[in-house]
This record gives sequence, structure tokens and C-alpha cells, in this order.
Amino acid sequence: MRYRLRDLREDAGLNQTQVAKFLGMSQTGYSKYENGENDIPTQVLIKLAGFYKTSTDYILGISDRRDPG
Repeated sequence: MRYRLRDLREDAGLNQTQVAKFLGMSQTGYSKYENGENDIPTQVLIKLAGFYKTSTDYILGISDRRDPG
């Protein structure tokens, strides 16, 4: 999961601070999600999936299909 969040962010041309601002949290807090130090709350996971136009299953590593189709 942690690599998927980083890859999605980098593919979007964003840094951690920008994503954290979108989520209304600190860069440090977001970094802990991306590095696997903290579990992502369900509502944050859903928000990230919508932001990146992918599925929660993709972010969690359940599916390898990036397109939520």
C-alpha cells in the first residue's frame, strides 16, 4: 500500500505537503500513512481514492487494476 500512495502522488506531480493540505492534515501525518507507520482511516482512504480517481482496493493492494472501472 505504501508504495502505491507514493506512486499515485508522484504520478500526479504532487508533494506530500500538497496532498496533506487537501486532506486537511499535517505533512508529517500524511507521511506516516505513505510510509506505512500509521493505518489510513476509512474516510481518508475513500477521499484519496476519489482524489486519484482510483479504487480503495487498488490503494490497499487488493487489486492491481488502477482504473476503478
